[in-house]
Amino acid sequence: MYREHFGLTELPFGITPDTSFFFACSRYQEALNTLLVAARSGEGFIKITGEVGTGKTLLCRTFLSSLQDDFVTAYLPNPYLEPRTLMLALAEELGVPQERDVDQYHLLKSLNTRLLELARDEKRVLLCLDEAQAMPLESLEALRLLTNLETEKRKLLQIVLFGQPELDQKLAQESVRQLKQRITFHYHLSPLSREEMVHYIEHRLRVAGYKGMRLFHKAAERALYQASTGVPRLVNILAHKALLMAYGEGRYEITARHVKAAAMDTPAASRQKFNLWRWRR
Repeated sequence: MYREHFGLTELPFGITPDTSFFFACSRYQEALNTLLVAARSGEGFIKITGEVGTGKTLLCRTFLSSLQDDFVTAYLPNPYLEPRTLMLALAEELGVPQERDVDQYHLLKSLNTRLLELARDEKRVLLCLDEAQAMPLESLEALRLLTNLETEKRKLLQIVLFGQPELDQKLAQESVRQLKQRITFHYHLSPLSREEMVHYIEHRLRVAGYKGMRLFHKAAERALYQASTGVPRLVNILAHKALLMAYGEGRYEITARHVKAAAMDTPAASRQKFNLWRWRR
C-alpha cells in the first residue's frame, strides 16, 4: 500500500486496538491513572464510559498490560450473556474446570474456591467487561452478587465496566441501584480537542516509523478535526483514506482536498458541520 511511499514501517491508522499506539494525552492518562489507582484500592466497581470510537477498548488493553504480576485478570469483550453463561465465561477465564451440566450453586462454589486460592497466593483478581452497556439487567445483578465474595480483609473479585453512555442509563434503573452504589471510581472519555488530535496524528505516525517533514497540511488538520469531531476511530479512518488518496496521486503531503474526499466516502464523518467544498488545498 502506501507504507514505502511515506517511509512507514507499519500502517499508522488502523482501527484494531494496538497498545503500542496508545496516546497518553492528559485525558487518556488521567483515565489510565484512575484505573490503576482504583485497581490497587481493591474495592467496588470501576466504570469507564465514552462514545463510540473514543478509545475505550484500547484503554482497557493498555490498562491490563500495565498491571503488575500480582494481578490475575479476566477479559470478556462481549458480555451480552445471561447470568449463568456469564459465570461460566468467568470460570473459563480463571481456569476453573466445570462439568457440562453444572448447576448455578456448584458453579458459584467453584468460582469462590478458585478466588480463595488466588487470594491465598496473594493475587488480586480483576474482571474487565467491554461493551458493558449491552449486558442484560439480570447479568449486571449477578455481577454484584459475585462481588459479595470476600475475605475478612478484602473483596475476592474486582470488576471494571467499559461502556457507551447508555450504560449510565441502564445503571439508573431501580433494579440495579445496589450495583450503582458500589461504583467507587468512574471516568468519562470525551473526544480529542483539535490540538490533541494534531499531536495524536503525529504520535501515530512516529510510532509507525515516519521520519519526514510535516505530512498533514494545517488546512487538512482543520478539515480532519471538523469531519471527525475529534473521535479517534474516525480520525484513523479518515487519515488512512487521505493517505491512500495522496499515495494514488504520488503526493507526499496530505491536503484538505484529500480529507474532503475521505469524508465524502465515510458515512460516519460529520459532513454537516462545515462546508467541505471550501477546502481547496
